Amino acid sequence: MLLHKGETLFRQGETGPLYHVRKGLLKIIRIHEDGSPILMNIIVADEMIPHHSLITHKQYHGTAIALVTCEIDVIPSRDWYDTLEQNPQKCLDIALLLQNKLRMMQQRIDQLTQTSSAEKLRSLQQWFELYIGPAALEDVLTQDEIGQLIGLRRETVNRLLRAQAAGGR
Repeated sequence: MLLHKGETLFRQGETGPLYHVRKGLLKIIRIHEDGSPILMNIIVADEMIPHHSLITHKQYHGTAIALVTCEIDVIPSRDWYDTLEQNPQKCLDIALLLQNKLRMMQQRIDQLTQTSSAEKLRSLQQWFELYIGPAALEDVLTQDEIGQLIGLRRETVNRLLRAQAAGGR
């Protein structure tokens, strides 16, 4: 399946299949009761999602939206869970996949613990370059989403990006 930038793969609260992201980048947003969206996660190439349904089926925790054009394999839930029952090695594969995702999240936590706002932004930009280069972070995420990822207000992100542009980054 081909998913273009801005298209939705699945919505919060729905149930459905699992997905393997062959190529591309997705964001997972969660809509709170007041209607405000919060960026929860970034999904990169070669991930299986949703992570919380890799062992047992559960409703989608958030809404998945393509940040760039994505190539995605749809994996019917029943086929996935039948394979797990028949192939214990697949459970080790899932454990390794989740371990890699945990390590990625640890890198994101490290970004949040940087001492300065400017360093938080630089760390996130460097992390994103691994997955979206040569596009700039601010070409893929809004300033509000960038702020949500690194614990800063949109206004602070705006000021930092302006300062980077003026200083040549």
